[in-house]
Amino acid sequence: MRVDRIRLENFKCYGDADLRLEDGVTVVHGVNGSGKSTLLEGVFFALYGSKALDDRTLDDVITIGEDSAEIEVWFTHDGREYHVERRLSLRGDRATTTKCVLETPDGTIEGARDVRRRVTELLRMDADAFVNCAYVRQGEVNKLIHASPSERQDMIDDLLQLGALEEYRERASDARLGVKTVLDGQQEVLEDVRTQVERKEDKELHERLNGLESRRSEISEEIDHYETQREQAEQTRDAAEDVLERHEETREEIADLEDEIEELRSKISETSQQREDAKDRIRDREDEREELAEEREKRLSEVDLERSDSDGVEEHVADLEARDEDLRDDLEEVRVAITKANGEIERLREEADDLESQATEARADADDLGERIDSDEDDIADREEKLDELDDEVQSIRERFDAAPIEFGDAAAHLAELETVREGLTDEIGDVTADIRAAENAIDEGERLLEEGKCPECGQPVTDSPHVDVLEDRREELETLEQRLEELETEREELDERIERAEDRREDERRVDRLEDNRDTVTQLLEEKRETLAERREQRLQLLEDADEYEADADAKREEAGDHEDDLAEKRAQLGEINGERSEIKDTLESLRRIEDIDDRRDDLETEIENLRERRQDWQQLNDERRETLSSKRERKRDLESEFDERRVQTAREDKQNADHYLEQVDEKLVELEERHDDVQNAIGAVENELEELERLRDRLERLQHRADRLESLYEEAQTLQTTYGDLRAELRQRNVETLERLLNETFDLVYRNDSYASIDLDGDYRLTVYQKDGECLDPEQLSGGERALFNLSLRCAIYRLLAEGVEGAAPMPPLILDEPTVFLDSGHVTQLIALVESMRELGVEQIVVVSHDEELVGAADSLVRVEKDATSNRSRLERGGPPEAALLAPE
Repeated sequence: MRVDRIRLENFKCYGDADLRLEDGVTVVHGVNGSGKSTLLEGVFFALYGSKALDDRTLDDVITIGEDSAEIEVWFTHDGREYHVERRLSLRGDRATTTKCVLETPDGTIEGARDVRRRVTELLRMDADAFVNCAYVRQGEVNKLIHASPSERQDMIDDLLQLGALEEYRERASDARLGVKTVLDGQQEVLEDVRTQVERKEDKELHERLNGLESRRSEISEEIDHYETQREQAEQTRDAAEDVLERHEETREEIADLEDEIEELRSKISETSQQREDAKDRIRDREDEREELAEEREKRLSEVDLERSDSDGVEEHVADLEARDEDLRDDLEEVRVAITKANGEIERLREEADDLESQATEARADADDLGERIDSDEDDIADREEKLDELDDEVQSIRERFDAAPIEFGDAAAHLAELETVREGLTDEIGDVTADIRAAENAIDEGERLLEEGKCPECGQPVTDSPHVDVLEDRREELETLEQRLEELETEREELDERIERAEDRREDERRVDRLEDNRDTVTQLLEEKRETLAERREQRLQLLEDADEYEADADAKREEAGDHEDDLAEKRAQLGEINGERSEIKDTLESLRRIEDIDDRRDDLETEIENLRERRQDWQQLNDERRETLSSKRERKRDLESEFDERRVQTAREDKQNADHYLEQVDEKLVELEERHDDVQNAIGAVENELEELERLRDRLERLQHRADRLESLYEEAQTLQTTYGDLRAELRQRNVETLERLLNETFDLVYRNDSYASIDLDGDYRLTVYQKDGECLDPEQLSGGERALFNLSLRCAIYRLLAEGVEGAAPMPPLILDEPTVFLDSGHVTQLIALVESMRELGVEQIVVVSHDEELVGAADSLVRVEKDATSNRSRLERGGPPEAALLAPE
């Protein structure tokens, strides 16, 4: 893997930076606090996101004073090009990732988690593995040395992907235990089913079934015998019932003939009576007809008619009804006119009432508006007073800036500038503090070596050593650094006071903004209130004018209602005349309609008399027919009575009684036999069910046995798999330990060329031991500070080489990144570090990036990147090469 380009925008101390990285050794150099390490943190953050921030948050990534940041990295992996972009934005008080995209040859991946997962798959290492192998961060050069053997084992196992084998072994163990639990339960179920099968087999179910089927056959034969006897008895009973039934039918027919004869006699007598009644009714109808003729003559004398016949009466009735219809129409028109006049009078009076009500409401509304006008005038006075108070407060706050070093409106920029300066001071204090710790460690190491009689710089005996005075130089350097730290802290305290005053002025500006917003709001409300007051005064005058107009209209309406009252009296008089004439017509029509009713009734009576005469003749003919029928029925009755045989009927009764008695006994016997047959059949069904249950249990026993055999086989396979993963992990670890030990010795020999140490031992538990030439063994902690740092770098490079060879073949590795590796190294050890870097390049590492301000490392670089910080903006910038006048690198 090779990092081709990195672009930073508002990332920590970088405002806008764009850098292309070359193959070979690139040294990023500059003064402390310039932002060298931040450049590498940008690459780490682009690849792994928040996982690269340790205990920090996304808020720390965005440059102070900005609301967003962008980080882009272009890299080549395994010959294929990739591009990752992350964008952060402040939302309220928190920063969030608003864009995270990884462009690959196979497509685009979006989302922080998916991008981090894909990068981890590509590099075969997560963020922790990356910093344990390829990225040696500032202050962590001795991380692997200080780690315990178990911690070192976990780190290297994870890098070599051996941790997955242990996870697989544990999964196999869990699977084995799970199979064992299921197998034990299956054995219990298997034994229980086997016991059930044995119990069923002990019952001899087939022998029981044969005996029950024999008993069922015997009972069935006995039932068939009794049912045959029962059928013969039923036939005898049916024959007797037929004789008795025929006898009963003859007796019923004789009784029916007697009833019919009696009924015919009654009907003949009744019809004779009806003929006499009809004769009387004819006489009554003739008398009524004479009385109606007399009444008609009397009614005609009361009515003036030209013709007294029916047609003349009908014509006169028609003329009177036509006249009455005309009068009714006139009457309806008069009534409509009266109703309309009443409605118009009522409408006019209601409108007058409504107008008077509107006039009253208008005057009441005018009074309400008068009160609201008085209230609005008071509100306007209050708001004008409020405006004066706001102007006084704004003027008072602006006067505070007269004694301040800045103009009103510049407080925010001034505060941001002071905070940026403070951030730079904080970074510089951190760098000086790190230098002080390095100097103190070097002095402690030097004093220890002096106590042992060795040179504090090279570790050689003090005698004839040219470097004995270096310890005093380091003490002077420490004193200078401590003085510088004190000056920086004093400067930061003074800056904190200035920031506090700037924050007060910034709050004053915000207060003035809020007050001016309030003044604008009050001014706007005051103008609206004045406009409202003018409108309300106009509304009040309009309401008073409307009230006068309503009252005048109400008087006009009442005068118009009085005119309609006079017209109404005339219509009512006309209505009385029409009703009088209609009353006379009504009396005449009643007499004429009575005459018409009399004529109709006389016609009906004539018809009814004729009908009654015809019916008398019909009744006479009907009685003659009934007398003939009566004679034939008497003869049939005599014939039936002669056919009656009492002895045959008695024999039939005895046969039926004997058959019923036998059937009653045989039914009881059949019920008993059916119950016995059902009991045997139920017993047969129970035995058959038990036989089916036995077959099901045998089938289940076979399936359970088969499953138990499979579980036992699976248990053995899981146990074998667990052992295999454990053995494979131990074998791979041993092979990697041996390879890592060889690579570590090769690397250490390349860079540490003296006669003090013979070899380095790395055992299976990842314990490190250094052997001197005299055979004495040392713990790496016993090495000098520079030797420990160089030893740790050699271990990191050996792990890097092991991973480059690959767990599954050659693997494309990320660049080797060293951030301030010379913190604990003197000049001699720096030379050895350069040799280490050169050896890694010779071994095929395409890209090595070193962050350092050491001049010796700068001179050994293939390409240089200089980092400077602008004193005015406190922003870092990048330049190619060493000279400060070089152009700012900003590739397209």
